[in-house]
Amino acid sequence: MGSACILFLILFPMAAALPVSPLRRWGRERRDRYVRIVPVAELAAAAALLVLPGSAALPGVCGLGLRFASGSLHSLLAALTAFLWVGSALPCREYFAATERCGRFYASWLVTLGALMGVFLSADLFTLFVFFEMMSFASYVWVVQNETPEALRAGETYLAIAVAGGMALLAGLLLLRHLLGTLAYDALPAAAAALPADRRGALLAAGLLCLTGLGAKAGLYPLHIWLPRAHPVAPAPASALLSGILTKSGVFGILILSCLVFRSSGAWNAVLLALGLVTMVLGGVLALLSVDLKRTLACSSMSQIGFITVGAAMQGFLGGAGTAVWGAELHLLNHALVKLVLFVAAGAVYLGTHSLQLGDIRGWGRNKPLFLVTFLIAAASLCGVPGFAGYASKTLLHESIVEYLHLLSPGSPARAVFRGAESLFLLSGGLTAAYMARLFDVLFLEERPSGSHPSARPAGLRGTELALLAGAAALAVPGAAPSALMTPLAAWGGAFLRAESAGAVRYFTAENLLGAGISLAAGAGIYFLTSRGLLRQREGREVRFPDRWPPRLDLENALCRPALRGLSFAGALCARIAASAGEWVVLLCEKLLFLRAPGIFVPKRNENFGAYGRKPGRSLVAETFAFDLLLAGAGLIFLLAYLLLRS
Repeated sequence: MGSACILFLILFPMAAALPVSPLRRWGRERRDRYVRIVPVAELAAAAALLVLPGSAALPGVCGLGLRFASGSLHSLLAALTAFLWVGSALPCREYFAATERCGRFYASWLVTLGALMGVFLSADLFTLFVFFEMMSFASYVWVVQNETPEALRAGETYLAIAVAGGMALLAGLLLLRHLLGTLAYDALPAAAAALPADRRGALLAAGLLCLTGLGAKAGLYPLHIWLPRAHPVAPAPASALLSGILTKSGVFGILILSCLVFRSSGAWNAVLLALGLVTMVLGGVLALLSVDLKRTLACSSMSQIGFITVGAAMQGFLGGAGTAVWGAELHLLNHALVKLVLFVAAGAVYLGTHSLQLGDIRGWGRNKPLFLVTFLIAAASLCGVPGFAGYASKTLLHESIVEYLHLLSPGSPARAVFRGAESLFLLSGGLTAAYMARLFDVLFLEERPSGSHPSARPAGLRGTELALLAGAAALAVPGAAPSALMTPLAAWGGAFLRAESAGAVRYFTAENLLGAGISLAAGAGIYFLTSRGLLRQREGREVRFPDRWPPRLDLENALCRPALRGLSFAGALCARIAASAGEWVVLLCEKLLFLRAPGIFVPKRNENFGAYGRKPGRSLVAETFAFDLLLAGAGLIFLLAYLLLRS
């Protein structure tokens, strides 16, 4: 039964994507009802999988075969994915009410659901890679759905990062399999422990290549550039999934490598800690300075991924301590639910104001108690306020740093480093509180812009309200009793990552409450120093929110795109040199053969070689990057078909 549930979760939504377009001809209402039923069926199967563990395999597929497993973290993430898809399906009908071109969105939306299930239910890294790439290309449609210039540019960035990250991940997995002889999760710890010491450097290189590919999807610095671009231009239901769960596919892979392969590697854990701290702080700063609602939430996701990465690093320093693993795992779950609530709310804001700029949406939440309460629950959970789910996960992450500090001698340089890491952790928590307080102030406390209609409860947003209530309840109920509800969940999911038991965690001790209090107090200070002065200007009755981020610090435009253009030029130059080598040989032979008889024989030349003219638009299609991707995709399909036939 468990095997059937696994295959159903992966294959059913992919097959269900096929009738989406034909259903539109029978009526929009039927199609909308259909795409809401599919995630509900997925949620029912995922719930069954929580109590029916099993495994499945598709031998010979893609050469090495695909293997799947359930139970522990596998089933937990599958259930979370299905719940988020149901939550994002509820507001889709309202969000796309005035949009005709949403059939392709729904089709890619369902294919991505099946691919993501394949990632979380994978039993080896090769299966993870296959579905990871399928998920990346299917979700590209979400980013370019609106077809605005900003959406198309963001799609270019998303696709470039996905392709580059996928190639890095593939190279790392090939090297990893060569070194360890296996990519199966259950065999990785023993294979890594048995590897000779002289091959540890190559193992670290393979891990860093994998980290590049997985970190690109997770949004780790410096491959985070797609996050602030993609979220503002994608539809709100898609943004909720991009931020809430698709980034967690990369985090899932990072946790597997950290806990099963590199647990005892000091170099790996140091790199991971440094990347996590930079991502955590930089994401908080970008979110605080953003003047766009969805961009703020996107940068917030980057910061929270940094928190989880710090937990992945600390479990290595602590030798698999449960506090770090449990904290990373619970924060992954909490952040996914938080972003469901916040991005669905952002979609309602957009429908009401047709803008996401803070200056245009201020005061939108007045006289909307449901939106106020659900937004406040999600914000409080993200900030780590005691009594909400986010407090439990952030407490465990902070406790892992404090626990390691107690193991270090008082005068060691490492103690100063980790004391600094703790300070950055608390500062990042303060930044989270500051930018969420700013959003709450703008949406619910500021006055409406002059000339706008009085704020009233939105009509016809029943699906949005249901999604907000479901997400907020999932955050508030466990947060009220973390020891009874969240600790058993963390222990069950942590078994897959081979985490040691953290015992009975006392969440509401004075020391833990003090850590949360320091972050919240820092957030209050940052908010009043910046959001009420530097980031807010009043001109009479009007309020402006100036963009204070210097354009020259835009990493994409300043570094990434020039680097890609440089690589393209270098590749074209090498290709041109290689293509010209034959011409040089012919020319040299001509000179040598006719050295004594000039003019007797003159080879015919192409006199039009250097002539350039305007090409018709149709011929340019075959020279575009999209056409290259189409041919590459067709070649991949034929290759997979060939492998399937041979198997």
